[in-house]
Amino acid sequence: MGVPEKLAERMSMAEQHEYLRARFSRRTMIRGGAVTLGAVAGGAYVTGATAQAAVPTQRTAPATEHVDGALVAPFGRHLAYGNDPRTEITVSWQVPVAVKNPFIRIGASPWDLSRKIPAEVRTLYTPAGVGASGDRTQYYLHAKLTNLRPGKTYYYGVGHQGFDPAERHLLGTLGTFTTAPAHKAPFTFTAFGDQGVSYHGLANDALILGQDPAFHLHAGDIAYGDPAGQGKTSDTGFDSRVWDQFLYQTESVAKQVPWMVSYGNHDMEAWYSPNGYGGEEARWTLPDNGPDKKNLPGVYSFVYGNTAVISLDANDVSFEIPANLGISGGTQTKWLEAQLKKFRASKDVDFVVVFFHHCAYCTSTAHASEGGVRQEWVPLFEKYTVDLVINGHNHVYERTDVLKGDKVTKKLPIGGTAYPETDGVVYVTAGAAGKSLYAFSADQTYEGHEKDIDSVSSFVCLKDGARQQESVAWSRVRYLDYSFLRVDVTPAAKGRYATLTVRGIAETGEQVDHFTVARRAK
Repeated sequence: MGVPEKLAERMSMAEQHEYLRARFSRRTMIRGGAVTLGAVAGGAYVTGATAQAAVPTQRTAPATEHVDGALVAPFGRHLAYGNDPRTEITVSWQVPVAVKNPFIRIGASPWDLSRKIPAEVRTLYTPAGVGASGDRTQYYLHAKLTNLRPGKTYYYGVGHQGFDPAERHLLGTLGTFTTAPAHKAPFTFTAFGDQGVSYHGLANDALILGQDPAFHLHAGDIAYGDPAGQGKTSDTGFDSRVWDQFLYQTESVAKQVPWMVSYGNHDMEAWYSPNGYGGEEARWTLPDNGPDKKNLPGVYSFVYGNTAVISLDANDVSFEIPANLGISGGTQTKWLEAQLKKFRASKDVDFVVVFFHHCAYCTSTAHASEGGVRQEWVPLFEKYTVDLVINGHNHVYERTDVLKGDKVTKKLPIGGTAYPETDGVVYVTAGAAGKSLYAFSADQTYEGHEKDIDSVSSFVCLKDGARQQESVAWSRVRYLDYSFLRVDVTPAAKGRYATLTVRGIAETGEQVDHFTVARRAK
């Protein structure tokens, strides 16, 4: 992406951002005309505003870039909850060229789309020389919907001047979404990490849609626009166009199922902002209730039914890939503890699910376990008896026994039940969503093909690139093929056991793992 490799190795993400700005901004001014910066302020995109460190650049688009809107169809629709999934949702999409007056229509039926709401435009410009493509401008649109009714299905259509989804011949472009219920009720959600653009990613999406999930969790490494994933700008393979392909691939699910992301190492793109997330902020609108919106836009929480979900940014604590190590100054960990304490005290929350990219516990020969996560967050997971931790990063499916203090407190065979209040925490690596697979040092062992192996050789990533070898007894299930996670949540009357039924499902549809997490309902 334009920084010499030896220099990039010594630079933080913010330093690389400044280097690229100095190198390319002046050249862009000379070759491409004026470049203005946009700032996200008060929910509106303000052009020509004072430059902000963590927002993407916007190129002033000449009038010739606008085409007849009737010839331009939106694509890449994806949903995300707001702070309250019962009443807030954001619909986001993309257009290949600039359009006039973008909007969303919403209503209770396909024949009643009278409510028309203007959309926010976020324009992302990548100049030639930053990666593999030439000058590239991407247009992302967002419509945040509030004051919705809980548990209700809405119809919507996205459009612009010349393309109105309410017109009869365009009704086939409509989508739907359903808000979270006002009360506890059974539901399903799905999860994985490390998808990218591939046949396997597409196949996994098709299977996920068949599960009818309420929402989907993507535990980092989303599209792989930056294939190196080191948080460095020396990767000449960076290509912003990969995001267009990813959002088009994902639309079949994400246009009707909120696609909730956390950020991984491949999601740091240095050109756009010092923290590497300026591009992500153009493409996604996530809940804004995290501790540090400027530095950590992918950290947030939401509650669906009886389950609280927390998204973390493990780049902040990663020893293995330190480009953003310590970027929050410890505020993320403090916020995490406050969230866990709040949710455990809530009479409405039974389960707490945490998802993020780098693995707390994994034996893959590629990245294995992240020492920074074990140091910063695992003690809090144990203190507040987190019910399920979902990771990506390693392109495998692996599931632990029940753990406390890095030790097995209870073996959890396939089909077994964990009780977090007394037993400990279960960790699942679900990073085989579409990118090329990794390997294990020990044989696979999964449903119908179990092998009882007492000890597995692995390592933990420490500071300064060090690896501490370890022999572990907690690796209960190992499956080396494309897969995802399905979780069925069943509430219960007060004092009885509510359950999470967790299943590992292969791209073939085969079930490769299942277990239950049980907790007394409040």
